[in-house]
Amino acid sequence: MRACRRQEVPHTPVWYMRQAGRSLPEYLKVREGVPMLTACATPDLIVEITMQPVRRYGVDAAIFFSDIVVPLKAIGVDLDIKPGVGPVVADPIRDRAGLDALRPLEPGDVPYVTEAIEALVGELGDTPLIGFAGAPFTLGSYLIEGGPSKNHDRTKAMMYGEPELWHALMDRLAGIVLEHLRLQIAAGASAVQLFDSWVGAVAAEDYREFVLPHTRRIFAGLEELGVPRIHFGVGTGELLGLLGESGADVVGVDWRVPLDEAARRVGPGKALQGNLDPAILLAPWEVVERKAREVLRRGAAAEGHVFNLGHGVLPSTDPDQLKRLTDLIHTS
Repeated sequence: MRACRRQEVPHTPVWYMRQAGRSLPEYLKVREGVPMLTACATPDLIVEITMQPVRRYGVDAAIFFSDIVVPLKAIGVDLDIKPGVGPVVADPIRDRAGLDALRPLEPGDVPYVTEAIEALVGELGDTPLIGFAGAPFTLGSYLIEGGPSKNHDRTKAMMYGEPELWHALMDRLAGIVLEHLRLQIAAGASAVQLFDSWVGAVAAEDYREFVLPHTRRIFAGLEELGVPRIHFGVGTGELLGLLGESGADVVGVDWRVPLDEAARRVGPGKALQGNLDPAILLAPWEVVERKAREVLRRGAAAEGHVFNLGHGVLPSTDPDQLKRLTDLIHTS
């Protein structure tokens, strides 16, 4: 929390995106036979899975176990998370009628979120809990495309060809996301992260016109709650300055831009999070150590630095590597 607020810290804090599963045997065991969206709506499972990496690695923050499509499912969007594919939407939104069916999120839609966070806060003690949500562009892309997309063709077609419908959809999603994050903070989340996984597909001038106003609305709506706000996207090297204008307190950086250069692009008044390439964890320890120390060295250029990967933990990662890495960061 101090690093997020650009205050002095005894050591660089560390947590990992996707730390709550996939590479952990205990995670695979409790998830066996349980569909992802079922797990995300079961408070006892949410608590257990959120706690697993905290127990194993000793990271400085837990991140709430969930998925970015949970609020969409909660308001009645017909979707499922298909193993090996990702979120698949039965009736993609391609017109005004589809948008009109997208209702606001209400507290009663996600009681399991509040219940799980309240339980986690009691179990975590002094360890902060990070809440999270998906950003409007990424959620909108899933809704428009009907699932994951390499090129986001239909998404961009709406953005460029039907800007009024696009902004209406982004506005509706921003309201849903804002409410989802406010609920998590009210239940006890110490910080929140907004994931915009696919926004790196957008050029900077288009980001400013079609994305930034809606991201700003979300972060502005959280400001009065006083918790650190983290913003992360993949492939956003050309957008880092704009991410810094979004209202976030911390800008997440993927592995493509060194942190000292990222600090220059983002500008003053922000902490940075990142940015070891997740694939490096598949290399011998000597390589991991050297690369991690390089991230720490470059991260010193930022006003605050939270060590993380440049994206999520890969499923084939050896948990012992992450444990060694955590210990290294804490003692460096």
